[in-house]
Amino acid sequence: MYATKIKMKPGCNHSRNLLEIDSVYIEGCTNPGFFKKDVLHDFLKENPGTIQVKISPYPNVISAISSKGEKYVRSTPNDYTHDNLLDLPRE
Repeated sequence: MYATKIKMKPGCNHSRNLLEIDSVYIEGCTNPGFFKKDVLHDFLKENPGTIQVKISPYPNVISAISSKGEKYVRSTPNDYTHDNLLDLPRE
């Protein structure tokens, strides 16, 4: 499955902060669409390595928890200086 676009929280459309992602569009599954980041977090805890960002080098999407306990998702680190999820098209 691939993460192909993101939706930011209201008023945060140009943000470069992963915590301000509201939902991520997932394709390659039986019901493609936008999924809230906390739903994806829980899914990835149970199914690690099943979703990649659809941008080369196709890093895995992984679950994370902020210092304030907020569930979110990010991509595995690579040579980019920022997270690949933030380079996806936004709606």
